[in-house]
Amino acid sequence: MGAGATGPDVAGRPEDAARIVEVGAKERTDREAVAECVVSMTPEAYAQLVAGTPKGNPLEAARIAGVMGVKRTPDLLPFCHPIAVTGAEVLVEPDEASGTIRVRTTVRAHDRTGVEMEALTAAAVAALCLYDTAKAFDRAARIDGLRLLEKRGGKSGHYSAE
Repeated sequence: MGAGATGPDVAGRPEDAARIVEVGAKERTDREAVAECVVSMTPEAYAQLVAGTPKGNPLEAARIAGVMGVKRTPDLLPFCHPIAVTGAEVLVEPDEASGTIRVRTTVRAHDRTGVEMEALTAAAVAALCLYDTAKAFDRAARIDGLRLLEKRGGKSGHYSAE
């Protein structure tokens, strides 16, 4: 490919080229999205994560990683607009009975496009942070059920998975 060439898209047609959708004419509205996933591991690994490790508190590290995921979503996903996030929470909830750790994220913005991808990215990154610690104790640990639970705002209105 020559200098300055961008190359054809998959179909070879400019109308199929990847791009960020134009949202400039859309009205700014309040947006909110809630996402979750679950990290499953052995009882021994669960006990280690909840008790803490020589590296520190894995649950707090996961919360911080999730917040960082919110902020970095448009850097990771090429179709996401940078948006003005007005708030984000990352809950990391250990469940001793099941030996799992549930990650639940809520992201809010007042903008022209939604925050579903930010909420999903936050949950995934927080879960990956937990897995990163759990793998030292359980290589079979896994992340399950990453999903959007709810969204509010925007043209499509309210959605609830439950």
